[in-house]
Amino acid sequence: MAGAWRVVRGIGLAGLALACLGAGTVVQAHLRSGAEPAETGLFGIYARLSLELESRLGTDLPGPETRIVLGPGGRDVRLYGELTEGAGARLERLLAENPRAERIHLTSEGGLVDEGEAIGAAIARHRLATYVPDFCVSACTLAFVRGRERYVMAATRLGFHAPYEAGLFGQVFRADGAPERAAYIAAGVSAEFADAALRVDSQDMWFPDAGRLLDAGVATSIVEPSRFPDSTLDDGDDLAHARATVLRNLDLLHAFEARAPRVVDGIAAWYLDSYRSGLSEADAFEGLKRLAARSLSRAMRGADDRSLVALGRHLLRAMERSRTTPATCAAIGADGNLVLARQALRQEEGRKGETEDLAARALVGRALAQADRPTPEPDALTLADDALRPLSSPPPSECTGLRAAYAEALARPQREAAATLRGLINPTAAPRPQLEASARP
Repeated sequence: MAGAWRVVRGIGLAGLALACLGAGTVVQAHLRSGAEPAETGLFGIYARLSLELESRLGTDLPGPETRIVLGPGGRDVRLYGELTEGAGARLERLLAENPRAERIHLTSEGGLVDEGEAIGAAIARHRLATYVPDFCVSACTLAFVRGRERYVMAATRLGFHAPYEAGLFGQVFRADGAPERAAYIAAGVSAEFADAALRVDSQDMWFPDAGRLLDAGVATSIVEPSRFPDSTLDDGDDLAHARATVLRNLDLLHAFEARAPRVVDGIAAWYLDSYRSGLSEADAFEGLKRLAARSLSRAMRGADDRSLVALGRHLLRAMERSRTTPATCAAIGADGNLVLARQALRQEEGRKGETEDLAARALVGRALAQADRPTPEPDALTLADDALRPLSSPPPSECTGLRAAYAEALARPQREAAATLRGLINPTAAPRPQLEASARP
């Protein structure tokens, strides 16, 4: 008999759920209008029923546990991910055990309002500065504004909207925003900004620019990527995450995956060590660009004549594209710097830029496949030297001469063109041709 009761009860709950979903089509327009839930009438009944069923059935399951760790050096705490149950208490315990912590890096898509407030309370109690290197939205902003100092970068995304409660199967119902408004204002945020933020519909998001955040008292400083330790691996400081970050930001290196994966492994290991040693984001990414440029250059040294001529044409197009910034143009030509060349050509609009992107990746892949010797796999000492040693920086005046030299080489038959280009692109592999001044602009 008990078993039968459970079956009947299940059918009853399913029926109620289906009724809610059916009623949902009636109230969607009301939800989109941003109106508050009525206490009476169909919408009020539906809202209360949906929230009650969600409480009982738990259809809106929480995401993974918020990642909260002490960063290298013990002065920076890293918080990453959705604000889930218990995050505030875990942060409080970590701070109690690590009194030297002075900043918290916040990267979060939001989550539970209560946890945002609890995290904010812990931040205020321990007088931490807050820093958002990437994004902090919804309930995360309640934590951010409690910082003793509040730092953002120019590209930081702080997202605001009205608070909400999740109903059955993800239905969203706007909640009373008075507590959030009070919290913002108590933290020094202007009342005008708080009101504007809480007027944004619960299903939308407002991302004010850094200047507006500063003017409204939300942030206290706008900082450069060189100011604080890199936060890019806050979601996971292991080799797999480092490798994914390297390939995501320098996707020309994807060509090494099939032919020389240990090159990528070495670069990822250097990056992970840099993160753990507290290198800033600006310095870490500058090092990564040098490593990628030098790894690509080494790989191209073994390219066949056809691939080398294709590389020369690609570099010349990039120099022509960047001739309004002669220093970049000269650096591309002097080192055969494919990373800089790609940056210059990606500025092309629409399909032309996408075509150049694909051409660069195909070029590297073909050169690696047709190389007459294996791609060098530098050791840790070589990688460290490559990352720290600046690339050559010829005077901007060399741009004109290099463009002329590339154009002249490419006008020759393939074998002669390749021999000349080897001297231009890899001056250690062959004598660099004498550059002559040109009247071309």
